[in-house]
Amino acid sequence: VQLVESGGGLVQPGGALRLACAASGFDCSSYVMNWHRQAPGKERELVAAITRAGDSTIYADYVKGRFTMSRDNAEKIVHLQMNDVKPEDAAVYYCQAVNGLSKYWGQGTQVTVSS
Repeated sequence: VQLVESGGGLVQPGGALRLACAASGFDCSSYVMNWHRQAPGKERELVAAITRAGDSTIYADYVKGRFTMSRDNAEKIVHLQMNDVKPEDAAVYYCQAVNGLSKYWGQGTQVTVSS
């Protein structure tokens, strides 16, 4: 079982970044997929979540209207489109798959926001 995030990097304030999470070794279509983030010295927090079918999403208030989460179950990949990025969005972003008590985490991808 693997979740591998990619797409992180350096972005300027107001810029955009697209994160990806590739799943393998399990049927991710049976899992709710989440994006979390953790900034230095802070607890990990939920950023966005998407249903198994990808027909509904929820977002934390601090990213609502700026971030968009999507999934492609055929390709076993989940994306987080980050627009109008702010300095406070800097963090390590983690992908998570959840199905009841079964939970998997990726290793994270770093997002740095700087001009």
